Amino acid sequence: MIRLAPLALALALSACQVESAPADVASADIPAPAPEAEVIPAAVDLPADAPVATVYKSPTCGCCTLWAEYMAREGFRVETEDVPDVRVVSAELGMPADLGSCHVATVATADGEAEYIVEGHVPADAVRRLLTEQPDARGLTVPGMPIGSPGMEQGDRRQAYNVLLVDNAGEAAIYERIPGNEG
Repeated sequence: MIRLAPLALALALSACQVESAPADVASADIPAPAPEAEVIPAAVDLPADAPVATVYKSPTCGCCTLWAEYMAREGFRVETEDVPDVRVVSAELGMPADLGSCHVATVATADGEAEYIVEGHVPADAVRRLLTEQPDARGLTVPGMPIGSPGMEQGDRRQAYNVLLVDNAGEAAIYERIPGNEG
């Protein structure tokens, strides 16, 4: 049986990247758009101590928007910023490139006491746990784009995947295992 998951992942990731301008067009000729943050409304009135998430994503990636909307439904104050290359933002924040996904966010407690990086389709429960436990770490990541993870829903299908905790040295360890339903 041919496995199409790697092909589907490659196609999905390519949809999340912004095409670069042709080589014969000078970047000075193209005005840079002003960064505009979009605030995603929460499904319910949020308490004053609701955690804050700023999501950096490609404007062409639908699953990134779905994850941001999911986080808003889960009680986070969410802002999104479209960026030309998520990998650059992720690197600037300190997430190792081999642990990347299609979007990256910073999440913080409302009082700003704790702030972390969240890369990819991380479940809200894992983010809340991170903000509660406040480990000495960079943050969480779900590398790639597992089917069935938040923002990557495809009916009842769900791949097993791991949420990884990335320490301050850039090393990752399993923080949470998410079971799948595929045999």
